[in-house]
Amino acid sequence: MQAPILTLTLNPALDMATEVPELLAGQKLRCADPHLDPGGGGLNVSRAIKHLGGDSLALVALGGLTGDRLAGLIRAEGITFLSLLGPGETRQSLTVTEGTTGKQFRFMLPGPIWGEADRHGVFTLLSATARPGGYSVISGSQPPGVPVDFNAQLAASMEGSHIVLDTSGSALREVVKRPIPGLSVLRMDGEEGEELAGRRLETRVDTADFASSLVARGVAKMVIIARGAEGNVLAEAGRRLFAPAPKVKVKSTVGAGDSFVAAFVLALARSQGADDALSLGTAAAAAAVTTLATQLCRAEDVMRLLPYAEAVEI
Repeated sequence: MQAPILTLTLNPALDMATEVPELLAGQKLRCADPHLDPGGGGLNVSRAIKHLGGDSLALVALGGLTGDRLAGLIRAEGITFLSLLGPGETRQSLTVTEGTTGKQFRFMLPGPIWGEADRHGVFTLLSATARPGGYSVISGSQPPGVPVDFNAQLAASMEGSHIVLDTSGSALREVVKRPIPGLSVLRMDGEEGEELAGRRLETRVDTADFASSLVARGVAKMVIIARGAEGNVLAEAGRRLFAPAPKVKVKSTVGAGDSFVAAFVLALARSQGADDALSLGTAAAAAAVTTLATQLCRAEDVMRLLPYAEAVEI
């Protein structure tokens, strides 16, 4: 049995990935055939949940010809989704791998600007689709034009749902400064954690201390801070956990965070504890970096790596 999972993607992207032998300024660069994927934080979470054998409903804002093409890619992957008409043309993103060095260069377009009427339509749809007792994932970049407290407004329209938030920048700072009542999970990268803390988080204990301070302040019931290739730290009331990242050969870091969120939320939706969820999420993130471009994690890789990501108390 699995509780309902809803993902929200208001600034999706048509992800294109290609390769060139070498990036040279001023030269005409001949690219390899592009690989196309549906992209955006919440949409990637739904894709990874599907890869792991789970179910979710993806709410995706689509617009223009790019939105039509993105919808086709979503259908091709078998993702259950509802589309809402977004303003303007759905954005595109480009990942270019330099063949000689293996370095990746990621170019992200901003997306169309959202007005007040656009935002109101989202609140109405969320109120109708979010399920009490289910999990609702707000992940990825916010569309241009929304207020800094937009995540709080989104959460308020999903009454009774367990809200999982994976955000960054000014939106993350706003959530820490003015906590969203009842927020279930807040995830951030290590660099974001250090920016918020105003200091280096040198060790996992330092990271756990800071995460625990956020829990104590009521920022979220669970706070997760990624420590890159080292692993992930989770703090909740009276408990701190660390899951080591399995050692793998990195092909692409695209989608690692989204794969983590997908596996973590899926475990919670299946009534697993925080320790099992943290382990599964960490294994999924490690599995994601072994795949090319924007392909996310594969279930067989996650299960193979899971024994090496066992969560322990800090």
